Amino acid sequence: MKNQDIQDLRQLIEFLKEQEVAEFDLDRGDLKIRLKFSQRTAPVAPLAPIAQVVPAVAASASVPLTSAAAQATPQPAAPAADPDAGLHLIKSPIVGTYYGSPSPGASAFVSPGDRVEKGQVVCIVEAMKLMNEIESDVSGEIVKCMVTNGQPIEFGQPLFSVRTA
Repeated sequence: MKNQDIQDLRQLIEFLKEQEVAEFDLDRGDLKIRLKFSQRTAPVAPLAPIAQVVPAVAASASVPLTSAAAQATPQPAAPAADPDAGLHLIKSPIVGTYYGSPSPGASAFVSPGDRVEKGQVVCIVEAMKLMNEIESDVSGEIVKCMVTNGQPIEFGQPLFSVRTA
């Protein structure tokens, strides 16, 4: 296997980890790649960016990979300083569909930069045709909304990051 092929495979693995893809299979003629990653949560990753990386890796790899080489995991990189470290996460208490406003066309309950108080409604999660108001469990400033309107969400999935203090 060429050095460039190994670099391309590492780049693909890094990309898949960044996108939080749990499993990946590629089968093109004599090239077969199967990757599985263990993850804390398993959100669905968009497939459009993956389609841009795969052709480049497949075109540069001219030798078939063995299953042991394909499932090998590269050495973990040193973690970068996380600017969001120390932020509180408001997580979904139920499975359902996220809505950031009380009705279509209405302004959002909260936006990044808004100040929230403990007990304030920050969104609605629809579950089994019931609209459940989700309240903030802390007081602070909304830093980031981690989901989009109409997105299906899981139990325990982070919805907002909040800077307390």
